[in-house]
Amino acid sequence: MSLASNTGAKIKMAKIKKYTTKTGKIRYEFQVYAGVDSLTGRQKTTRRRGFKTRKEASIVLSRLELEIEKRGLQEDERRFFRDVCAEWMEQYRLTVRESTLEKTQRIIRVHVLPAFGDMLIDQVTPNVCQRVVNKWFLEAKSYKKWLNYASMIFDYALRAEYVGRNPCTLVTMPRVQEQAGEKLENFWTRDELNTFFDYVTPERDVEQFTMFRVLAYSGIRKGELLALTWKDINFEDNTLRVNKTLTQGLGGKLIVQPPKSRAGRRTIDLDDSTMRYLRQWKGVQRETFLGMGFNTNNVDQLVFASNRNHFRSMNTPTKWLNKAIKATGLKHISIHGFRHTHASLLYQSGVGLKETQQRLGHSRADSSVTLDVYTHTTEQQNVAALQRFENYVEAK
Repeated sequence: MSLASNTGAKIKMAKIKKYTTKTGKIRYEFQVYAGVDSLTGRQKTTRRRGFKTRKEASIVLSRLELEIEKRGLQEDERRFFRDVCAEWMEQYRLTVRESTLEKTQRIIRVHVLPAFGDMLIDQVTPNVCQRVVNKWFLEAKSYKKWLNYASMIFDYALRAEYVGRNPCTLVTMPRVQEQAGEKLENFWTRDELNTFFDYVTPERDVEQFTMFRVLAYSGIRKGELLALTWKDINFEDNTLRVNKTLTQGLGGKLIVQPPKSRAGRRTIDLDDSTMRYLRQWKGVQRETFLGMGFNTNNVDQLVFASNRNHFRSMNTPTKWLNKAIKATGLKHISIHGFRHTHASLLYQSGVGLKETQQRLGHSRADSSVTLDVYTHTTEQQNVAALQRFENYVEAK
C-alpha cells in the first residue's frame, strides 16, 4: 500500500493531549497527519503515546513532522505480524479442509501469535526466530510444525513484498537427544491384544467390545470408525466400506468429511466373527435406543452413537481404552495403536505390503508410513530369529 506523495503539501498541526493510564499515571500522546492512501483515498495518521512529559512528546512530534515533510507525506508501510497473519489466513482458508483450518487456527492462536504477533514483520530477524524456536523446543515436540506455520506467513509476506526475506529459513533446528533404552512402540503383540479382549468382552459391554473389535480387525482410523453408518456394513459380503471420517471443525464442532485421498475410500473384508459381533450389536442398539425413543432401523443410523443418537465424542474411545489398560495392566497405546497393531499382525500372518497399504487406505504419498508400521518386529519374532540363527550356526 502506498500513499500519494506530495512534497508541497502542508502538514496539519498536531495537538499534544494528556491522558491517564489504567494505573493512574499521567502521560501524553499525539496523532499526526501522514498523507492520503492512494488506494482508498482515506487520510492516514500516525499516533504516538506514552510520553512522560509534554516537552518529550513535543520533541518527538517535531522530528516526526520534519520526517514526513521530507519524504512527501508517505506512510510508513511496515506492518505488524498479526495483521499480515490475518491476510495470509484469508488466503489459506481457501486451500484446506475445515478440519485442517481449525487445527491451523488453533496453532497460530496459541503458539505463533504470542511469539510474533505484536512485532513489526520486517523487524523479525533470524536471531529472533532462533530464540523463539529454542523456547518452543523446550516446550513441546510439535515445535517444528509451529515454525512451519510461521514460515508460511513470512513466505506470504515475501510474495507481497512486505519483507525482503523469510527469517525462518535461517533457523538452526535444535536436535532432540536420543534417550537410552528401547523406544516404546505404539502397538500390541497378539498375546497382549488377546489379554485386552479377555477383559473387554461382549458380556461386559457389547458396544465397547464391538468398537474395539472393529478397530483391531479392520485397521480403520478413529474418525472413520465414528462416522460409520449401518449402510457401510455389508452383512452379505462381509465387508466394511470407508467413505467418510468424523473430525473437529471450526469452533470444535463435529463434522463429517470425505477421506483425504482416493486411497482412503476403500472396502475392507472382515472376518465372520467380527461380522457376527456387529450383527449382535445392531440388535442390541435397536432395542436399547427404541427404549429411549429413537428408531435406529434405517441405513443412515450411526453404528456407534451417543445416548442422544448423535456422534460419539472423539474422546470416548480413548477414555474407554485407558480404563481397560488401567484394569489389565497392559502397556499404554493410543487408539491409533490399534491401527499399528493391525498392520503388525498382518505382517506376522504373511500379508504382503501392497495388500496392507490398500487395507489401511495409504496412498503412495504416505507409503513410508505403512512401511514403518508394517515392519514392526515383536519380541516373539526377535526370539524366533535368534533361535533360527543359533540353529544355523551350530548345525553340523
